[in-house]
Amino acid sequence: MNVSRRLTVAGGLAVSSVLLLAPSAFAHVSVQPQGEAAKGGYATVNFKVPNERDNASTVKLEISLPMDHPLASVMPQPVPGWTVKVDKATLAKPLELHGRKITEAPSKITWTASGSKIGPGEFQQFPVSLGRLPEDTDQLVFKALQTYDNKEVVRWIEEPKEGAAEPESPAPVLKLSAAGEGHHGVGAADSDKKDADGKATAAPASSASASASASGDVSDTTARVLGVVGILVGAAGVAFGVLAGRRRSA
Repeated sequence: MNVSRRLTVAGGLAVSSVLLLAPSAFAHVSVQPQGEAAKGGYATVNFKVPNERDNASTVKLEISLPMDHPLASVMPQPVPGWTVKVDKATLAKPLELHGRKITEAPSKITWTASGSKIGPGEFQQFPVSLGRLPEDTDQLVFKALQTYDNKEVVRWIEEPKEGAAEPESPAPVLKLSAAGEGHHGVGAADSDKKDADGKATAAPASSASASASASGDVSDTTARVLGVVGILVGAAGVAFGVLAGRRRSA
């Protein structure tokens, strides 16, 4: 195979690989912490939901909370144009929190569009304050269901395995960092306060959207820039191959 043909093939492969791989970098539902999500502490996280359909809009998100590592406090931040509901379930083993026994914990969060949708080419973030984060695991898995207005339901429920390829429909995974001495995670100081009834209150979710949106936009922008660069490089390879072929023919 001559040089021009090799360049043409390489360019074509570059374009194909970018088109195939770029969407997977940001197409699925994910969970991103605001700051650090440390074991034993509290954290504000954002469930990021991109719309991956060209002819439908996302109108519902359901997040199943891990019951093998239950969270006593789950506080969604209001999102304009969406209603939110938190379901609870009875625990097989009660939790100890602030000297109190917790017999039930949040099991699912459901956001439903009520005047807003996630349209094609758009994404939405749903902030939630979580705590207290478990100390006996390195991650929390949140299975998600994404519903479109054409009744299609996408199930993001496959748990990624270390060392294995990413599954086709991966569940959102929150990585937990090690807690240092005297460290209780983001918002722990506020989380340890109690209200007038003596009940523990969770960390507030203020300014979550702005901060997480910035980090999410940076990651998406990076992925798109890399995709565009790959396409340009591939296109340049194709053009060079065509020109080289013409010169040899002349």
